[in-house]
Amino acid sequence: MKKLITLAAILVLMTTVACTQKTETEVSTDTSGSVTSTHVESTTSPAIDTAATAEATADAAQAANDAAHATGTAMETAGQAIQEKTDTTKTHN
Repeated sequence: MKKLITLAAILVLMTTVACTQKTETEVSTDTSGSVTSTHVESTTSPAIDTAATAEATADAAQAANDAAHATGTAMETAGQAIQEKTDTTKTHN
């Protein structure tokens, strides 16, 4: 779980830092006094490394699988302990 959170934080940080936005505005007047304005916005985003993305996805899937396995094992152990403590077939003297 810790790996997954760390990976997500790194991806968000990289995306935030790597994207840039550029805004340009040009205003001009002609001899008759008419004003024209041109507004241009451009955004650049980073190239996506598909190999790294595939590896990160596999790592996240493995982390999720490991967490599910650990949770299942803990629940099974707890269930067995509860059954032992509440076993009604035992006779109490």
